[in-house]
Amino acid sequence: MLLHPLLDKLKTLKFFGMIQGLHDQAQHPAIDQLSFEERLGLLVDREMTDRLNRRLKNRLLQAKLKQNACLEDIDYQSNRGLDKALLHSMHDCQWVKKHLNILITGPTGVGKSWIACALAQRACREGHTALYQRLPRLLQEVTLSKGDGSYNKLFNRLGKTDVLLLDDWGLATLTAEQ
Repeated sequence: MLLHPLLDKLKTLKFFGMIQGLHDQAQHPAIDQLSFEERLGLLVDREMTDRLNRRLKNRLLQAKLKQNACLEDIDYQSNRGLDKALLHSMHDCQWVKKHLNILITGPTGVGKSWIACALAQRACREGHTALYQRLPRLLQEVTLSKGDGSYNKLFNRLGKTDVLLLDDWGLATLTAEQ
């Protein structure tokens, strides 16, 4: 089979990982020593990895995280009162699966937002959806959505999100309506 029609068919099927895998295999002269099944397996693995990476990238973009934080990068040397065992227990994201809430408190500048973003990033890596929102901005959106009729749509979107980060809670006094 000719390579160009094959590449066109793979593009039509949206097998972009396999296309890149074919290009990579063409660069390795020793690839001919592998059996057909082994080469096909490498192509399928490449496609699976590519799709998983794209899904993760999309989840992270949709999360709109304020900071590029990662649980594995937490500095426990600083005296911030972090419970290392508790944070390590959150790596498997059971708290998301059990629909548990997390409230992070502490003085200004200790990294509450960073830790929240790290937890959300970990949840995204585990296949969950997340969304970062500053509470004052979210309350403005709620008020506007009541006026333009998109209130139900906003809350449906928020309700479908696995991890909702509400930052800057308590900076201003809430009204009765809020």
